[in-house]
Amino acid sequence: SPQVRLLFALSFSIIVTPIVQDQVPAIPTAGIMTIVLLIAAEILVGVFLGAMVRIMVAALSTAGMIISVITGFANALLFKPGLDDQGSLQSVLLTMLGTLLIFETDLHHVMLAGVVESYQVFRPGVMPEIGDFSQMIARAVADSFILAMKLASPFLVIGTTFYALLGLLARLMPQLQVFFLAMPLQILLGLIVLLITIQAIMTTFLGDFSDGLTRFISFN
Repeated sequence: SPQVRLLFALSFSIIVTPIVQDQVPAIPTAGIMTIVLLIAAEILVGVFLGAMVRIMVAALSTAGMIISVITGFANALLFKPGLDDQGSLQSVLLTMLGTLLIFETDLHHVMLAGVVESYQVFRPGVMPEIGDFSQMIARAVADSFILAMKLASPFLVIGTTFYALLGLLARLMPQLQVFFLAMPLQILLGLIVLLITIQAIMTTFLGDFSDGLTRFISFN
């Protein structure tokens, strides 16, 4: 809930303050606009770091939506707590499972450490480079979409083969109700492929997510 997130942010700020106090400049006395600009720069850095992580996690949502379209679950929508919107069954499953594995593998420690280390890279009181932020976000979006396609690639191959065989069957037996036969087979085949590949999907995601954190968030 928002209350829990705000409480965690406040607690984390109190814990981190003694650690980064040397990097934080004194409160300026030049005027209120200087303080506003200082706060705006810090908010911009925080939004950037949070957006980078959310874009990387969104690869699971994108992959789940692709899988849902191929397996016939695209119209079955559920509430997606991670992004506060609706998503398909596979999208919600992969997103929640990925979030669980991030905490299980302690990758959230890398994110928390990145917040602390960001004070050494983005000096408080200095406006960050907007152009560099834009380039990194664009690169993260591209990498996230590529990862989503990699995660959904088994379903793309199986789905293409399945539809090709259905088209061939429709030509060989025109009297057969292909779509009536295809829907249950499509759902069953999709669930079987998901059962077989779920471990590989999550392992690939965790590897790419860890590399992304090292590249974008961890500043060591």
